[in-house]
Amino acid sequence: MGKMKQLSNLMRWPISALVVWGLAWVFYTMMLSQGASPMAAMLLASLAALTASAVAWIRGVSKARLVALALGFPVSLWLSGTASLPAWVWLLPLALALLIYPVHAWRDAPVFPTPLHALKDLPPCAPLPPQALILDAGCGAGDGLKALRLAYPQARWVGIEFSWPLRFVAQLRCPWARVRHGDIWLDHWGAYDMVYLFQRPETMPRAVAKAKAEMKPGAWLVSLEFAAHELKPTAVVYASADRPVWLYQVPLIAVA
Repeated sequence: MGKMKQLSNLMRWPISALVVWGLAWVFYTMMLSQGASPMAAMLLASLAALTASAVAWIRGVSKARLVALALGFPVSLWLSGTASLPAWVWLLPLALALLIYPVHAWRDAPVFPTPLHALKDLPPCAPLPPQALILDAGCGAGDGLKALRLAYPQARWVGIEFSWPLRFVAQLRCPWARVRHGDIWLDHWGAYDMVYLFQRPETMPRAVAKAKAEMKPGAWLVSLEFAAHELKPTAVVYASADRPVWLYQVPLIAVA
């Protein structure tokens, strides 16, 4: 069983990366054969690799692998010496990646989407009234909003996302939610009945401080996977066997 799992992982990575890079090279060669300029062929092939990276991001691939998928082809083209292009052209794929996932957000949410059924067991532990207002703080492409809607179909949903392209994708995927561009740390959490987070361990203390200062009594702070170690959880449910969902109700109780 262990060997089968290792083989399955190998088929996903690095073979998946080799497939993406190889297809980009095939596309680049075909464009040249059709009379396209080297620059146009390079840009279109790089865009194809970037599209593959976007699909991988939705499937939860790590940030390092996303960068490898997006930049593998242009870097290999440069190393091969087959293209004589201006130096600034090589910055375009990186610029596109930064547009999708800006540096400002690197210290916040991880590049992993919330599984659709991850929050389905929340209502018995954290009941909310009809029309309750739920915030997905750092909603990405909308996966967390979809999971929240499945768990609380009678609620109202708000998403905040710092990346303009991801905010646009989230609004397209979740037309029933109000998705806006913004900084989750500057938004006031006082109006929400629940704030959902999928952050990083190092940002949880900041989230706890903000919840203490702004959230109303009875509201819920919910964190997928990462606990607020300074607080006593009101309840814990599991998205899967090894992925806890931590629930904290205001007033928050500090660990003695």
